[in-house]
Amino acid sequence: MDDAPGNASLNGKLVTVFGGSGFLGRYIVRELAKRGYRVRVAVRRPDLAGHVQPMGAVGQIHAVQANLRYGWSVDRAIEGADAVVNLVGILFEKGKQSFEAVQGEGPGLIAQACAKAGISNLVQVSAIGADSDADAAYARSKAAGEAAVRASVPDAIIMRPSIVFGPEDDFFNRFANMARMSPILPVVGPQTRFQPVYVGDVADAVALAVDGGATPGTIYELGGPEIDTFEGLMERMLHIIERRRAIIAMPDKVAELQARVFELLPKPILTVDQIKMLANDNVVSDAALAEQRTLQGLGLQPAALEAILPTYLWRYRKHGQYSALGAKP
Repeated sequence: MDDAPGNASLNGKLVTVFGGSGFLGRYIVRELAKRGYRVRVAVRRPDLAGHVQPMGAVGQIHAVQANLRYGWSVDRAIEGADAVVNLVGILFEKGKQSFEAVQGEGPGLIAQACAKAGISNLVQVSAIGADSDADAAYARSKAAGEAAVRASVPDAIIMRPSIVFGPEDDFFNRFANMARMSPILPVVGPQTRFQPVYVGDVADAVALAVDGGATPGTIYELGGPEIDTFEGLMERMLHIIERRRAIIAMPDKVAELQARVFELLPKPILTVDQIKMLANDNVVSDAALAEQRTLQGLGLQPAALEAILPTYLWRYRKHGQYSALGAKP
């Protein structure tokens, strides 16, 4: 199929994507549009979701208002849909936007609405590390959301990605920006292992599941082709942006004290709950590998960090894209 939005051949099917205007959402919406689906983007603020409409043909993508705290808005958002994808998640709690409400109860509301509407094609995007016994509230809420989904829609497919990276990510971009201004890079849990996965590969996996190319009722774990430590990932990032910075391991007590201060900000850069998450590796499990519940098991070959990171981290070099040419200021 031609990748140009205006040339998409519509297949007549409608997919509702909750949280489709975010970082991962825009890639999933674009991939679904390329495959010919009509896409309904369900978000709290449709007026801020206009950037997804050009990703499809005229009229192929449109945004509607929905809030996971209100069942009636969920029912309205999935009305007439052939498939549903839920991407809604938060990295920190603020006001009524709690982990339990958004990531624990919200997916259950969507699944109940799907069951009532007779929709079995439901994809829930969770996270590696989801565990009902975890110390971190984030991980517990992800596990609760998964359980609620499967209770109402047993055939729902759950996708658990590791850290998702790409041009608009909040991981490599954050630390690269920090490296522009600070002589040091403080990290928590420098030896914690991650398996970063490219956002485009996650979008492919979700779209494939909507297509019917994944096993119903299965939990897939999505990771890239490489595993590295937090410290190792920072070293790679610094190499790409051509900056020398000291990577400093923050003592747990100091990190927790700073996190409690950061939590007072509107958008904290570190929370106590995130520190708890960083105590555990974030990689595809041996069980998922053995059972082929991975990107490779779906027939996808994940992109390597070295192939993607330089395409967007160049802007953090001292002379931007001209650094490689030996440009002078």
